[in-house]
Amino acid sequence: MNQNFSPGPATGIGSMPGTDAREAAKTVTGTFEGPETGMPHLPELPARGPGADMIGRTAGMLVELYARVEPSGWRIGDRPGRDTKRARSWLGEDLDALEEFTQGYQGPLKVQAVGPWTLAAALELKNGEVALSDPGACRDLAGSLAEGLRLHLDEVHRRVPGADIVLQLDEPSLVAVLRGQVKSASGYRTHRAVDRQVVEATLRDVIGVHGPDGPVVVHSCAPDVPFALLRRSGAAAISFDFALLTERDDDVIGEAAEAGTRLLAGVVPGTDGPLSDPAGSVMGVRTLWRRLGLNPGLLTDAVTVTPSCGLAGASPAYARAALAHCVRAARSLADNPE
Repeated sequence: MNQNFSPGPATGIGSMPGTDAREAAKTVTGTFEGPETGMPHLPELPARGPGADMIGRTAGMLVELYARVEPSGWRIGDRPGRDTKRARSWLGEDLDALEEFTQGYQGPLKVQAVGPWTLAAALELKNGEVALSDPGACRDLAGSLAEGLRLHLDEVHRRVPGADIVLQLDEPSLVAVLRGQVKSASGYRTHRAVDRQVVEATLRDVIGVHGPDGPVVVHSCAPDVPFALLRRSGAAAISFDFALLTERDDDVIGEAAEAGTRLLAGVVPGTDGPLSDPAGSVMGVRTLWRRLGLNPGLLTDAVTVTPSCGLAGASPAYARAALAHCVRAARSLADNPE
């Protein structure tokens, strides 16, 4: 897996507020114009409803597995229904908008999907328990996801032929899966922790669909991101909420940086509030770098500035300001690495 790719100085996580695909694509591509300013990405608009949400959107990508909305959440069914069709339709609308605003674009371009373990912790089987409860169902789900992602990446490449496509796998439930903290349908117990080697191998298989040189980012805005496991799985970059780091993460962060793993540091708040000056937003990154004893000259080669998580809960005005702030904060980091 390609460990040395350049996503640019800044990017977004994925989700945006509102329901207008063209407006979201225009905002993202207008803010992140390529290698100098940052990496554009395919916006997600969960405010449109079921099928545009994180789980439903990825469920719509699955091959030979289908899901429908139940009162308790998304459940695997026997055939594609209106919920699957709606998810695929919205994804097509988003791709149409992205294609419109990336004519002639050359450079990195990010697309996002839910990773296999968060998907297994969310999608229900017919008995109401999540797929995580059944190892065979987890394997089938991962295989279906891998094939669906392969088709999705081919479609994006067809629409934006000049792009170097970066795949982001969203895994906010990964730590809960590893620790046995995913609740059963009754809520009175939790599902057993999945063996770390199984988790790692499954991630490696799904990451591998992007080919030997296709960079994959794994994103989680939960605490205690398993940096070492993700690196072993083949992730070229790890995206995380910088505010959730503690000093016990120092060693794994330092090892990742020295090994060439790109760090997508979420330093700009994802919900409405005052934005600090750009230099202030990346002050913690500089402090961490000094504490680790790493070469400050390599800082911009290792760190991409992002919001702390998706922007679906923000106002449209704040979302635009937050993305622009990421670009300015990254520029400040480059100008004053010390």
